Amino acid sequence: MDVTEKLALALLAALALLGVIRLFSAPLKLALKVLVNTLLGFAALFLVNLASGWTGFALGLNLFNALTVGVLGIPGLVLLALLKLVFV
Repeated sequence: MDVTEKLALALLAALALLGVIRLFSAPLKLALKVLVNTLLGFAALFLVNLASGWTGFALGLNLFNALTVGVLGIPGLVLLALLKLVFV
């Protein structure tokens, strides 16, 4: 194998790697965004529970609630509060 074949093979491998990275970049960005929003949801629920001493209102700190708040944001927090007030 001479230098030209090695260079062509390296170029082909680099293009293939670039294609794979481009193929998986959108799903990875989405997964990272969901993870960050879920962590922010946990933080919002933690703050609500931290203030429960003054307000007397607390929401459970679990993955379902964090995902709801993480995906929906403030409306998700309001939704969970309304569901707790209506059903509990």
